[in-house]
Amino acid sequence: MTMIIRLIVLVVILIGTLACETSYQPKPKALLRLQYPVPQYTDAPASFSFGFEYNDWAELKGLQKKAPDLYYPDMKATLYLSYISVKDNIDSLLNDAYQLPGKHMIKAEEIPERVFIAPENRVYGTLFTVVGNAASQLQFFLTDSTDHFLMGSLYFYSKPNYDSIMPASKYVERDVIHLMETLRWKY
Repeated sequence: MTMIIRLIVLVVILIGTLACETSYQPKPKALLRLQYPVPQYTDAPASFSFGFEYNDWAELKGLQKKAPDLYYPDMKATLYLSYISVKDNIDSLLNDAYQLPGKHMIKAEEIPERVFIAPENRVYGTLFTVVGNAASQLQFFLTDSTDHFLMGSLYFYSKPNYDSIMPASKYVERDVIHLMETLRWKY
């Protein structure tokens, strides 16, 4: 009988020590590891009043318009471009271009701007990066101040959550900077 009691006590002690060693905790939600391809740039079709290079990972949409939209299907994002001919209205166009990012100030933490100047190509503009949970994460305009005016806005097809869409936004921002650097007006 003592042998059975000793065996039971040993089993209880063994179970007790094994059960107490491992501490289980809920695992935190995992974050996606987003990897985007190295951009390969292609010339835009010659049917527009300007030429530029765009990332071939994006699809050109709205080719019948004055400016195409760049759609990023894997990111579910679109860079909307709008072209306007300047006809003694440069002041109102610039005013609108500077007011548009201000509409996102309600949700934005800040909107830093970068001025772009390429006098050799008569391309001048500003890039606005919206930091925060705003609807548009990026806006820009380019002009030669006499004939051409191009505006662009980046939108994602999801609820704005800056922490989640920031990697994609930064990827597209590099594409926009490349677009700005390669833009050439047609006269």
